[in-house]
Formats: sequence, structure tokens, C-alpha cells
Amino acid sequence: MTDRICLYDAEEIDLVLAAMARQIVACYSGTPFAMVGILRRGDPLAGLLQAHFRALTDAPEPPFYPLKVKRYADDLTLLHPETSLTGNDELAALNLAELPLLVVDDVLYEGHSLLRTCAYLAQQGARRVHTAVLVDRCTSTQPVRADIVGIRLQAAPGDIVECHVPPYEADLRIELIRHGQTAKH
Repeated sequence: MTDRICLYDAEEIDLVLAAMARQIVACYSGTPFAMVGILRRGDPLAGLLQAHFRALTDAPEPPFYPLKVKRYADDLTLLHPETSLTGNDELAALNLAELPLLVVDDVLYEGHSLLRTCAYLAQQGARRVHTAVLVDRCTSTQPVRADIVGIRLQAAPGDIVECHVPPYEADLRIELIRHGQTAKH
């Protein structure tokens, strides 16, 4: 038996994103920075955070760059034993030693994607990298953490936290997929 539970709807997530944007404003306090959105859902989330940032400050809008990083499928099936990362030529062309970066992802699960992303950015010369996630499952097995967290969720190991983010899904929401056991009679 599988239960699908909506934990946060679009309106609630918008409030969470607004709070995250306030933390971003405080973190960068007028310093120019760029956003790196981890594809798939981190990229449109970076765009939503950018819009909230723009509403809070008259600072220049931070550019954002997509970065394709993949380890798990949406159902947490392992796709790549080593986290796959496809570089971004536009990002690599920037002077990352001088430009602070904010990496945005949807869910921090074990931390492999954030670790691989931060290592890549360091190899490209980045000196100041912060991370932001919409959901931290509080189960990271890697030496990474998110600097800005929208929601902390502690779910059972077999449960799946799904972030539905347009344009990949129709509505912005967070769902918990719970795989229960059927009762024996």
C-alpha cells in the first residue's frame, strides 16, 4: 500500500521561499553573487528565489546558471554509483574566485549531489559557496550541509519526499510518498 500525502501546497511553499530569500539577502548583504540551480528542480527553484530576492532589495538581480547533477531517480533508485555532473561552460567562464555562489537544490537527502557540486565549483576556482535547499531530510551521509533550509523533514528511510516544481510538474507542492505494509488477515 502506498500513501501520497501533500505536506505543503503552493501558497505554503511560497511563504517558505520568501523566508529563504530573506536569509539570502542577509547572507550576501549587498554583495553581488550568482545562483547555481541543480537540474532538474533546483534550477526553477533558483528562479523562484531570484524573484523573491528581487522583491526584497534593489540590489542587482543575481544571475543563475543550471548545472546538471544526477545520482538518484525521483523514486530514489540509484542511477549513477558516482554522482554524474555535466559542467556549464558559461559558469566555468566566470571569475569564480571573485564571485560568491549560492547553489540551490530541491531536497538534501544523502548529500552526494551537493558534495559533487561544491567539489566541481572548487575545482573551477570558487572560493565562497553557500547552499540552499527547499527540503532537508536530515539524513545526509556526506560532509555537507545546507546554509539556507526552507523545511526540515524527518521521514522514514523508505519514504520519498517529492518536490513538485513547475515546469516539471503542474503545481508547486511537496508530497510524502509513504510505502506501508499491507495488513495480514
